[in-house]
Amino acid sequence: MTTPTAISLYDQDVLLWTEDTVNKLKTKEFSQLDLENLIEEVEVLGKSLKRELKKRLMTLLEHFLKRLYLDSPNDYRGWEITTREQRQQIELELEDSPSLLYLWADAFEAGWRIALKAVRSDYPRTAFPDQWHFPISPDQVLNCKFWEEK
Repeated sequence: MTTPTAISLYDQDVLLWTEDTVNKLKTKEFSQLDLENLIEEVEVLGKSLKRELKKRLMTLLEHFLKRLYLDSPNDYRGWEITTREQRQQIELELEDSPSLLYLWADAFEAGWRIALKAVRSDYPRTAFPDQWHFPISPDQVLNCKFWEEK
């Protein structure tokens, strides 16, 4: 007769597992840690931070493109509000994880590629540029009103 395999706390309740893991770390019960799942969760955390930066840059760039290249004054305010919100969120992400700045160029490139594809699909009659024609430095992207410089 075989005994059923015990279901780990991680598989039963991730939140409870997280709280238990934090408690074990604080009390230095390192030998009691579920290292396999802890390592996996830390890896996932890093990937999600990178993905969040790309996602926010993608949204920001989509709205830059709309604001810059679409003649739709009734929509400008909404696009500018979304731009401001995305910039604020990116700034917060960079404050919490300054090392994301080292990934900025790659994240910008990925965000640009996806944003351009999206706006071209949504507005097929508009000629969007193949390349971003403005500075890509974090300071410029997070502060400039590119549509005023056009």
